[in-house]
Amino acid sequence: MTTPQYDLSNTLPPHTLTRLAREWLAEDTPNFDPAGLCVGSHEVEARLLCKTPCSMLVGRPFFTAVFTELSCTVEWAHKEGAQLGPNAVTQTAVVRGPARCILLGERPALNCLARASGIATHCSQLQSIAREAGWHGHVAGTRKTTPGFRLVEKYAMLVGSVSIHRQDLSGMVMLKDNHIWASGSITQAVRDARSVCGFSSKIEVECGSREEGSEAATAGADIVMLDNFKPQELHAAAKLLKEEFPSVLIEASGGVTPDSLPQYLSPHVDIISLGCITQGCPVVDFSLKISSSNPNFCVWREREDDEA
Repeated sequence: MTTPQYDLSNTLPPHTLTRLAREWLAEDTPNFDPAGLCVGSHEVEARLLCKTPCSMLVGRPFFTAVFTELSCTVEWAHKEGAQLGPNAVTQTAVVRGPARCILLGERPALNCLARASGIATHCSQLQSIAREAGWHGHVAGTRKTTPGFRLVEKYAMLVGSVSIHRQDLSGMVMLKDNHIWASGSITQAVRDARSVCGFSSKIEVECGSREEGSEAATAGADIVMLDNFKPQELHAAAKLLKEEFPSVLIEASGGVTPDSLPQYLSPHVDIISLGCITQGCPVVDFSLKISSSNPNFCVWREREDDEA
């Protein structure tokens, strides 16, 4: 796991970061903050600690955006995409600002960082499995993302070096089984979709057999998704489709896990998408510890990291 070659934070529009930060803060504090009275607005420092060794640090732009909205500053000790560890605890950043403002931003900011870092770490591990096997296709995510959190999760995929697939329904046409059944046939669905999306959008068709894949490719689909195939069935169908339609991309999807991923790798398969990239993905454990100048307290205030 290495730091990405490009600064992918440049893909995030500043106004979008600001909007998201304001929404997250409003969700967590919709009215009064009674606990803010206890700490006041005097200037303090807080250390950001990573407690999951060998994790990727991802989500800095979202973390910083939250605290910027609260007139706080963040000084980072590591670059975006850096691997943290192997120590049990790694100091990752220092946040400075009014005490109550740091505590207002703590949970929303940590949620972003923990989720994005967990997904990126998971993606990097999956990509390593594929590359070590000599496969040069695309490991990809899906639209199975957390509502309202898709940009964070898709960005984490990018930093973790996997394909984000389509960002949303407008990004690419994907005709699934329900579209086919409602249209009457694969050929009709592809024809109807092409009439509105034109030349600028690709069309992908979910297929349950090689015969359906052949119909989709003949109708003009750019990508054929072989859905829920067993590995050996996938290899055979993909080989035949590539021989018949060399320019069509073949995607494997459905039931692929990190453990079974090597079984799906094939020179005839261009893309393998996994819902587990975002569903059930472990998070990275971060915490924020404020330094106390009060001698009656501990030097670092220990707070519960999983509070509601």
